[in-house]
Amino acid sequence: MSSASAACPTPATEPKLTSLSHGGGCGCKIAPGVLSELLRGSIAAPIPPELLVGIETADDAAVYRLRDDLALVATTDFFMPIVDDPTDFGRIAATNALSDVYAMGGTPILALALVGMPISTLSMQTIGKILEGGASVCRQAGIPIAGGHTIDSVEPIYGLVAIGTVHPQRVLRNGGVRPGDQLILGKPLGVGIFSAALKKGLLDDAGYAQMIATTTLLNTPGPRLAAIDGVRAMTDVTGFGLAGHALEMARASDCTLHLRWGSIPLLDGVRALVEQGCRTGAGGRNWAAYGHEIALPPAIDPLAQTLLCDPQTSGGLLVGCAPEAVPAVLGVFHACGFAHAVVVGEAREAQAGTRLVLEG
Repeated sequence: MSSASAACPTPATEPKLTSLSHGGGCGCKIAPGVLSELLRGSIAAPIPPELLVGIETADDAAVYRLRDDLALVATTDFFMPIVDDPTDFGRIAATNALSDVYAMGGTPILALALVGMPISTLSMQTIGKILEGGASVCRQAGIPIAGGHTIDSVEPIYGLVAIGTVHPQRVLRNGGVRPGDQLILGKPLGVGIFSAALKKGLLDDAGYAQMIATTTLLNTPGPRLAAIDGVRAMTDVTGFGLAGHALEMARASDCTLHLRWGSIPLLDGVRALVEQGCRTGAGGRNWAAYGHEIALPPAIDPLAQTLLCDPQTSGGLLVGCAPEAVPAVLGVFHACGFAHAVVVGEAREAQAGTRLVLEG
């Protein structure tokens, strides 16, 4: 093979995308405990009063007030491939990045692409499909990709900087739920397990279709949910799993959340895949970081811990709302095509040493 041909890979000769990354999707996130340690040592500049949301409670995006009736929402998210199809990888990464704007109650207005690709390993055709996958999601969201940045990297990386707007009085943070408030989850769990099964060759066509359907479903209900009286808090469930993001909500609200295991929606077939040994390393790291804050009853399903900690790439919105707002919240979810949205628990008074309780 000539040096020229070696420098110009083709789709027929290049490796699978997932073989080039040490972790995929939101499973690439730094473990919660390590992240907390890193942030603890950072030195913050003085916080201006216009910064409505910063890093204090691990919220999904920053929010900066421009005027009394308008605030800017800014976030970024990127990761290595979770699937081998380049278009699907781009779609998933873009959907995941825009989710953080929706989770704040915001509406995206533009995006910037973040692209790191091993140029000597992947073909221009494959890289182009990744970018087009992301662009197709932005078109669906009604926004342009207005710029970005590219580097030649060892592992393929793709994501977005997402910019949106929100009324300052309609910003939803991950804190604010009160005892008695209900918890509603918008998407089923199991994406991390499915991605592990895909790498092992155990995910069938129906499972892959489920995985793509859920990870490319934009969390567009966010702004409509923010307009409902009685909706007090919202976040999206991603790399730290349902348990990790529920814990962030509990800490920010100074309460204990109770989840009903039997009510939590799961992707079809995920239990069988766990029983076949499909698990992620990120799930184990998640539990090691925050398991001490969770109470699991002795008789609970032995798979519950694995699925609660499973990293969700482009996961669902977790909403905390007053009981009287539940019909309206579910109505918005279902009208937007989120058939799995359901009440999964409630907030109660803070319990010393325990922020999350799982019930049967």
